[in-house]
Amino acid sequence: MTQQTEAALAEWSAREGLAETMIPLIGRLYRKNNVVASIYGRKLINKSAVDILKAHRVVRHIDGVEMDPADSLALLEGLDALDLGAVNVDLARLNVKAKAAGGDLAEFLRAELGEAVGKSGATAAEPRDIVLYGFGRIGRLLARILIERGGYGLRLRAVVVRKGSEDDLLKRASLLRRDSVHGPFDGSIVVDEENNTITANGTMIQFIYSNDPTTVDYTAYGIDNAIVVDNTGRWRDEAGLSQHLEAKGVSRVLLTAPGKGALKNIVHGVNQADIEEADRIVSAASCTTNAITPVLKALNDEFGVQVGHVETVHSFTNDQNLIDNFHKGERRGRSAVLNMVLTETGAAKAVSKALPELEGKLTGNAIRVPTPDVSMAILNLTLEKATDAESLNTFLRNVSLVSPLHRQVDYIASPEGVSTDFVGSRRAGIVDGRATIVSADGHHVVVYVWYDNEFGYSCQVVRVVETMAGTNPANVPALG
Repeated sequence: MTQQTEAALAEWSAREGLAETMIPLIGRLYRKNNVVASIYGRKLINKSAVDILKAHRVVRHIDGVEMDPADSLALLEGLDALDLGAVNVDLARLNVKAKAAGGDLAEFLRAELGEAVGKSGATAAEPRDIVLYGFGRIGRLLARILIERGGYGLRLRAVVVRKGSEDDLLKRASLLRRDSVHGPFDGSIVVDEENNTITANGTMIQFIYSNDPTTVDYTAYGIDNAIVVDNTGRWRDEAGLSQHLEAKGVSRVLLTAPGKGALKNIVHGVNQADIEEADRIVSAASCTTNAITPVLKALNDEFGVQVGHVETVHSFTNDQNLIDNFHKGERRGRSAVLNMVLTETGAAKAVSKALPELEGKLTGNAIRVPTPDVSMAILNLTLEKATDAESLNTFLRNVSLVSPLHRQVDYIASPEGVSTDFVGSRRAGIVDGRATIVSADGHHVVVYVWYDNEFGYSCQVVRVVETMAGTNPANVPALG
C-alpha cells in the first residue's frame, strides 16, 4: 500500500470517527430538545456516519469546499450545552455565519439561538392529534413519516378504514411493515387485535372501522381537536369533506388530492401562507402539482415565464387496471403494466391555484408508464429573460441548497441517474441538470424534474399538516 493510499484511508477513518461522535449528539438534541439538525436542508437525524459525511460533501457546491466534520461537531456540542427549545438548525449555514463573525463560538451560538436558549425542548404549540382517513399507498407512507417523527409536533392517533376481512388489522400491519417499493418499515410493530391498535416504534395507533365519517366519535379514544387527513380520494369538494367536521373531536380536514370548487390547493413552500385559521378544509393538491410548482415559482421569479407546456411521464397508479378491463376514463382501462397510456392531467392548470401569476400560461398532458413509482415532469418553457444552460443549472442548484424552497427542490447532475435512484426522496421534485436544454437565443428552455410521486408527495402533505397545526419550529439561521 502506497503512502498516499494510507493517508487517504487515515483521513477517511478520522472523518468517520468525527461523524460517529456526532450521532448521539444529533439524536439527543432531537429527542430531548426537539432540535432538528441539517446541512443545507439534508436532515442528519437517524443517519449513518457515511450519510453524515455525504451531507458534508454537498457543501462544496455552495461554499467551494466540503464542510469540515470538526466544525459540525463543535457546533453540535455548543448547541447541546444551550438546552434549547424546538428549532431547525442548518449547520452549514450556521458555520458560514460563525466563521464570518469570528470570536467565541459559545457566545455566537447563544446570540444566534436567542429565545430558544434554555427552553428545554419547549415547542411553539402543543402536539396536534392526527387522524388518517384511509390507509392506502399515501396513507401508509404518511404513517411511516409521522411515526418516524416520534410524536414531535404531530401525533398520529388513529386510522379509519372500512373493514375488509376478519383479519383486517393483521393485514393492515403487514402492509405497513412491508412495501414492495419503499422497503421494510424501519422499526418494531406490535398488533393488539383485542383493542384494535397497532403500536409502531412506540406510537400507538387506534384503528377505527367505519363506513360513515359523520358517525365516528374520536373523543371516545381521547382524540380531540384533530386534523383528519383524508387520503381516500372519495370526496374532493367541500360538501363531501365537511362530513369529517361532523364527527366529534375533529377541527380541520386536509385532502391528499386536488380540491374542487373554492377549496384552497396548497403547495408547501409556495403558498402555505394562504392557510388561514378560518379554513376548516384545505387540499394538498396533487403529486405532480407539488413537483412542478416550486420549480416554476423559482424560474418565474428569476426569469419570468411567458408560456409553457408540462408533459408528465407518470408511474401507473392503483386507479389503473393490471390487465385490460372496463374503466370509466379513456385509455385507463388498458393494462398498466404492459402499456404507455396517454391520459390527461390537470396539474398544469392546477399550478395557477398556488401560483396565480401563471394563470393561463401553461398547458399539460400525461403519459402513464409501466413503473410502480417515481415520475418525471418535462417543463417546456419560454422565458422573458434570456439565460444559458450553465447559468440556469447554477441557479436551480442554488435554489435546492440555500433558498426558501430548499425543502421542495433538489438538484442532481449525475450522468447515470434513473428513476429508481429517487425512490424515497423527501423533496417534491428533483431537477436533472444533465438534461437541461436552452435554445440559442436563451429564451426557450426545457427542464426535467424527477419526483417520487408517493413518498416525496407524502412529505409535502406532512409539511402542510404542520402549517395547519402551527407546529413549524423556527429556522436558524433564518431563511431569506
